[in-house]
Amino acid sequence: MSGPEQVLEHREAPADPEDDRVGLARGRRLVLAVVGGAALMAVGGLLATTLVKSPAQVAAETGPPAQGALTAEVERRVLAQTVVMRGTVVADQSVAVSPQGVRSGAGAGAALVTRLPLQAGDPVTAGQLIAEVSGRPVFTLHGALPMYRDLGPGATGDDVAQLQQALRELGHGTGADARGVFGAGTKAALTARYRAIGYEPLPAVADGGAALKSAREAVRSATWAVEDASDSARPAAAPTGVPAETGSGKGGAAAPPSPTAGSGPGPGPGSGPGSGSNTGSGRALARARQALGEARAALLAAEAADGPMLPASETVFLGAFPARVSSLGARAGSPVSGPVLTLSAGELVVEAYLKDDKRQLLRAGMTVVVSSEVSGTDVRGKVALVATERSTAQPAGPLPQQNQGGQDSKGGGSGGGGGADLGYRMVVRPDQPLPVGFAGQDVRLTVESAATDGEALVVPVTAVSAGADGRTVVTAVSAEGTQRRIEVRTGTSGDGFVAVAPARAGALAAGTRVVIGTAPREARGKTG
Repeated sequence: MSGPEQVLEHREAPADPEDDRVGLARGRRLVLAVVGGAALMAVGGLLATTLVKSPAQVAAETGPPAQGALTAEVERRVLAQTVVMRGTVVADQSVAVSPQGVRSGAGAGAALVTRLPLQAGDPVTAGQLIAEVSGRPVFTLHGALPMYRDLGPGATGDDVAQLQQALRELGHGTGADARGVFGAGTKAALTARYRAIGYEPLPAVADGGAALKSAREAVRSATWAVEDASDSARPAAAPTGVPAETGSGKGGAAAPPSPTAGSGPGPGPGSGPGSGSNTGSGRALARARQALGEARAALLAAEAADGPMLPASETVFLGAFPARVSSLGARAGSPVSGPVLTLSAGELVVEAYLKDDKRQLLRAGMTVVVSSEVSGTDVRGKVALVATERSTAQPAGPLPQQNQGGQDSKGGGSGGGGGADLGYRMVVRPDQPLPVGFAGQDVRLTVESAATDGEALVVPVTAVSAGADGRTVVTAVSAEGTQRRIEVRTGTSGDGFVAVAPARAGALAAGTRVVIGTAPREARGKTG
């Protein structure tokens, strides 16, 4: 068979059914692949359209939506205008003890701290030894007046009366001394206080008693001089047997005096050696008695001046006890170059400093809420003091004002240290005593500088507007969206709100919604 014939026979051969089925399956798979790919592409396109956005579309979607009138609800409550600031909890009295001019005897050098029996935080009671400087004690007494001078025998004044009261409170009586007079009873009481803490008081007259000894010797010498003059002035006794009569007349009548008696050059009656001696002795006696009186007066003065004294450097007066040691500024052996220790006494108060704008709003008597973030508690109190002069002292701890005795006490006026200007000092006194743990804390003060008299209708300040006619109005919005203007009178404002009262009774009530703002004109009517 030739080549062409073989090809023709092959074409005419019947098809295999198995081959047809395989071809159909392949076709279906191809169609499904094409359809699946198209579906995936469609889904990808959809996803791309949701994830991929043009800058204009992003800006349009993030822009503010169109808004209508902004409203707020009318409230009925007490509205208070408040001023918020920070303050520091400090003791009502803080005293920096800096003993100056310590008298420790002859030959003493610079003042040195020789003993500090207390530590920071220790309690302090009246009459207690708190330090020793160059061997001399420093102790506390109860009193409001600072120690500004040395007190000794013969001193008078209110500070002496305070000392007497403080000694009596410790059980040392002052005897019959008048109030405010440093007498014998006060001497004894002061000596007893010194001996109770283990020391002897310094003498008021530092001469070893020489002045008192000299005065006593002067009285003794004057007494002897009076005795000697008295003996010299005593008249001699008459001889025995000499009649007492001097006349010679009968019957014992006295002879008339001679016309020349007591005249002429001769010696007359009352003259002669005996008479002159008696006159000189009487004069000597009078002078001796005068000298004795003067000596006794000098002795009384010496005795009054003699006795113990209270140096200003050895005493610290505190207004209340128990007190506390706030801090130590020295140690044993160090020279006294500043405060040895600082004491805090009295109840805890809150101290703040005001600038000009806040000082004009605040005054004594205003209600304050003291908030401690550390303990999470609020305590109510009152403004006790708003200073009239600016302060340059430190806002926390003592405000030192150096006095003669080295006792620094906190004051409320302007500081003299030349430091930074802190403003006007304000003191807040809590209604209830603050816990000791509050000392030194930085707290928040909310002062109610004004408040409504009871509950009032309150709206945001942006709800109030003034018309061209000068009337003050708010715009009320009904549930249907209609608006109406209501004339009101404004009152106390604070914290973004203002109290209002409708000019016509009942025209405005709590719960009514009022317009507080509107959307920009170009935003209205836009659709998303």
